[in-house]
Amino acid sequence: MIIKKIFNDSEEVLVSKKELRSFVLRLLEKVGCSAAHAQQLADILICSDYRGHYSHGVNRLQIYVQDLATGSTAPNGTPTIIHEKGATAWVDGNNLLGAVVGNYCMQLAVEKAKEFGLGMVVARNSNHFGIAGWYAQYAMEMGMIGMAFTNTSPCVFPTRSSEKALGSNPICFAAPAQNGDNFFLDMASTTVAYGKIEVVDKRGGVSIPPCWGTDEKGRETTNPKVVLNGGGLQPLGGSEETGGYKGTGLCMMVEVLCGILGGAAFGKNIRMWQTTATTADLGQCFIAIDPDCFAPGFAGRMQTFMDETRGLDPLDEDPVLVAGDPERAHMAMCDDLDGIVYKKSQLNHLADLANRYDITMLKTKEVNLLAQNNAENV
Repeated sequence: MIIKKIFNDSEEVLVSKKELRSFVLRLLEKVGCSAAHAQQLADILICSDYRGHYSHGVNRLQIYVQDLATGSTAPNGTPTIIHEKGATAWVDGNNLLGAVVGNYCMQLAVEKAKEFGLGMVVARNSNHFGIAGWYAQYAMEMGMIGMAFTNTSPCVFPTRSSEKALGSNPICFAAPAQNGDNFFLDMASTTVAYGKIEVVDKRGGVSIPPCWGTDEKGRETTNPKVVLNGGGLQPLGGSEETGGYKGTGLCMMVEVLCGILGGAAFGKNIRMWQTTATTADLGQCFIAIDPDCFAPGFAGRMQTFMDETRGLDPLDEDPVLVAGDPERAHMAMCDDLDGIVYKKSQLNHLADLANRYDITMLKTKEVNLLAQNNAENV
């Protein structure tokens, strides 16, 4: 059963995937990005918004455009393998778009998993790669368990620290079940991703929940502008009293797999967010595991596990969910409407980009509300 989200025509607009892709490609062409690389970036941005991860979709487009326009990110080229041994590989991303590096690395990890049962590829000299789930999803579509990690610019105050020294360092783990169902965990090592606070601010919000962000000294704040103007994020768990030290540990674990293992920039040494004076040199890690190398019947047991979890007696009227269910609800709504749903205010920055680079702004499409059939459940 999919619990559908319902379109709100007073606050939201609909954009076709084709229109969105055309806009992204035209903009990237303006800043010299090769067509092949632009296509890869467009794919991941559209997928992110389709899944409801607006913090990493077209909300991020201006950052990629800035990096390409300033020469901080290379507009064309190919990642290269530095060292390869059995099921592993170490890759130089050659300062290309993170989407290009990530696709190359996960495809290589899957190839190795087909041969060895496990593939692990670590990259250095990469850039922001969008949602980690994009790469884990590819592995899953190939019948594998997929995992993806990246370090990021310092935006997190580690537990007890008054200095930002860690990134939001996302973790993704995706495992296939039956009939297209899957377990799909895609999360930051922080309470929320930095982009979610940006989205609140762009939508005109004046408050965020406690435990999301901090001021410039690492003290908790509920003001999104304070977070975005010198403040930062809290590790998963929030304060030390509520388990923030666990989130700090997860951030550092991802850093070990990415920056330390990959020989990339790490921790407080990574360039600050939205600066271009130096290259990002992000470290990223991609893992593919062939479940057929282990006990037979993985997908069936996975399905039973998820169904049993969803079938637990709920605490109140809301059903128990497993990782990936909120995204499935959002995708079902978009499928019904044949487009991607945005808050009206979310597209304002795209209009600014269109004006700056002299391209036609994307068009929204008419919404057929009957398509949702007034159904909240299918």
